[in-house]
Amino acid sequence: MSNSKKIRVGIVGSAGYTGGELLRILIFHPSVEIVFIHSNSNAGNLVSKVHTDLLGVTELRFTEELRDDIDVLFLCVGHGTAVTFLQENKIADHIKVIDLSHDFRLKREGNDFVYGLPELQREAIKKAQHIANPGCFATGIQLGLLPLASAGLLNSEVHTSGVTGSTGAGQSLSATSHFSWRNNNISIYKAFSHQHLKEIRQTLQQLQSGFNQDINFIPYRGNFSRGIMISSYLKSDLTQEDAFRLYEDYYASHPFVHVTDINPDVKQVVNTNNCIVYPQKFENKLHIISVIDNLTKGASGQAVQNMNLMFGLDEQEGLRLKSVGF
Repeated sequence: MSNSKKIRVGIVGSAGYTGGELLRILIFHPSVEIVFIHSNSNAGNLVSKVHTDLLGVTELRFTEELRDDIDVLFLCVGHGTAVTFLQENKIADHIKVIDLSHDFRLKREGNDFVYGLPELQREAIKKAQHIANPGCFATGIQLGLLPLASAGLLNSEVHTSGVTGSTGAGQSLSATSHFSWRNNNISIYKAFSHQHLKEIRQTLQQLQSGFNQDINFIPYRGNFSRGIMISSYLKSDLTQEDAFRLYEDYYASHPFVHVTDINPDVKQVVNTNNCIVYPQKFENKLHIISVIDNLTKGASGQAVQNMNLMFGLDEQEGLRLKSVGF
């Protein structure tokens, strides 16, 4: 792609957390021009009236208009809504689509969406017309297990737990997302039945076709705003040295995943597109901690990473973000 020509972007469903995070990244992306930001409920309003962190940053307004003079369309609509939107609205053939919902993540007849986990299939993403952006928990768990699956070393059941910030529940209020309930509290939900398990298994079987072990996933609601910490363990004959080398080798060409020998924390990745992976051997078990920001690498940042790959840009363009730290 010519450096002089910017990628023309449209966004649908941009009033929520992932839409706001996507805007924050794309407004400062040097190779992007935002053409329209679609919202029926906020049409005519300044974007900064909804996403107040953008006050003084942009004068863009929401619109009800859908335009064809764009190169890529981001869908930040709710789960189950993306498929309906594409059925009801004709998208010109030249427009690439990146969907952040779960509607197209699972392979099925007639689904031409490529699963957008760059650390799994970067080359397929580069050639794709349509991308299904992975789920946040799915991203964190998969990045902790991909090296093992690629080497055919997922030979026992996997035990994994993960705690996520409140933004993972979306912007609409529910009984478990109110501050008064979430603060100073923690709870388990969807034990062994989380919707991301299907895409995780699909990915692991893509790398290790014979993998048929249980994935025992226990998700937690955390009393913080953003970030995910995943803790996974399984039986393994690898030594500590061999495990660390396996992870370093697998991620050597992937700029957003960092393998460390220091126990990580969530604040190291909040506000970034990074994932930190920490593999440690304990007797006959390998324990892997992986941490991401659910709104960036777990959603909008990964969507921009996919866009960069689809248009031949540097994978990191617009995504060299520092963590908040304190």
